[in-house]
Amino acid sequence: MQISLSKNDKKETDVKYASFVKGIIGTDDILTDGVPEIAFVGRSNVGKSSVINSLVNRRNLVKVGKKPGKTTEINFFSINNKEVYFVDLPGYGYAKISPKQKDKIRKLILWYLMYSEAPIFKVVLILDVKVGLTDFDKEMLNVLREHGYPYLLVANKEDKINQKELSEKLRSIKEEAQEAVVFPYSALTRKKSDALFKEILGV
Repeated sequence: MQISLSKNDKKETDVKYASFVKGIIGTDDILTDGVPEIAFVGRSNVGKSSVINSLVNRRNLVKVGKKPGKTTEINFFSINNKEVYFVDLPGYGYAKISPKQKDKIRKLILWYLMYSEAPIFKVVLILDVKVGLTDFDKEMLNVLREHGYPYLLVANKEDKINQKELSEKLRSIKEEAQEAVVFPYSALTRKKSDALFKEILGV
């Protein structure tokens, strides 16, 4: 499956329109409307919302929560009038929510990836480059591999560390992720947003 986000433009990664569609917590018609989905998943506080906003060149398409772990729905955003959906999965692993709530979020994410039959084009797993892979990140990788989903690891917050430390962190992540593609990025500077978008789309 190939996605071109601007069929009449030389730049294949132009986002001209982006809008919130709905949030779901289970089976919904949006999962079967034929629009390919790019899913974003990551631990709370890795900057997932900021990464998505940087890709669509909006400041607040995805609301950046003041309290991590607040989002408990799977949120769908229409890109260029439903050429593709960006799917923002709830952040996981926030320490200050209850174990019951953590388990609920975990099960919702796994349901979407394993049982919802959503037409997933690619999954973007976002990490904090300083923290690296958590246990749940590793569980996500196993799920993605078992189900044959194309995926990309985005090591966000590269602006927070120096070049030497960045190289060491990236090498460690790649070793743990068994040589998966790891894209270093900063949602704050947005310097590589076009390159990241092309990597996601495979163009």
